[in-house]
Amino acid sequence: MTFKNKVAIVTGGGRDIGRAVSLQLAAEGAKVCINFANDEASAQETLRLIQEAGGEAILHRADVTDAAAVDGLVAATQAAFGRKIDVLVNTAGGMVARKPLAEIDEGFFHTVMDLNLKSVFLTTKAVVPHMEAGAAIVNFASLAGRDGGGPGAAIYATSKAAVMTFTRSMAKELGPRGIRVNALCCGMISTRFHDDFTKPEVRQAVANGTPLRREGRPEEAAATAVFLASDAAGFMTGANVDVNGGTFFS
Repeated sequence: MTFKNKVAIVTGGGRDIGRAVSLQLAAEGAKVCINFANDEASAQETLRLIQEAGGEAILHRADVTDAAAVDGLVAATQAAFGRKIDVLVNTAGGMVARKPLAEIDEGFFHTVMDLNLKSVFLTTKAVVPHMEAGAAIVNFASLAGRDGGGPGAAIYATSKAAVMTFTRSMAKELGPRGIRVNALCCGMISTRFHDDFTKPEVRQAVANGTPLRREGRPEEAAATAVFLASDAAGFMTGANVDVNGGTFFS
């Protein structure tokens, strides 16, 4: 198996794309720490699915915008699986709300930036000291980071563009240590994100305007993330890979 005996942390790993990443890593032999912040029921279901399939995983609740909580996440992973961490996949993030400029205050700005950017910074800083050559980090940016996002998504889009740049910077800094860092720029994937923030008619219009004429599936985004974390992508680093069905070409 591709990840046999390797240890992985998946932030936001309990549902949607994070669940799909956790399931695919475990199916390929990884020992997975499934991080979640709020939705314990979904995380428990992800753990059940992994264990029923014969995989190995643990759950750990942690707010990944908090440095002490991130340290606890790393410590829990090491207590369960050993000192070395081979894979970090940062799927945690979100839009919080759609707000035009006039409605954005400093609190909202910092909440969204912390959720999408600070979380990636904190987990990377905490995990990298426990990585060796051959390890990989996969971040989730967004198509919004390339095109500015839809109405009311300015801060979300800005935070995801920052994740793209942080990914490139870390690829340069960590490359000499043999640690690869890549990111995904997903378009419209069928998840609770769009259930919450995108009107059905807008989703249909976007799907109709996509060359593949549909939304993406969490499993498809996860497959790309798992590939980027694998040795098969051993000469890829600093890439922000588009997974959008042809909605946007970079």
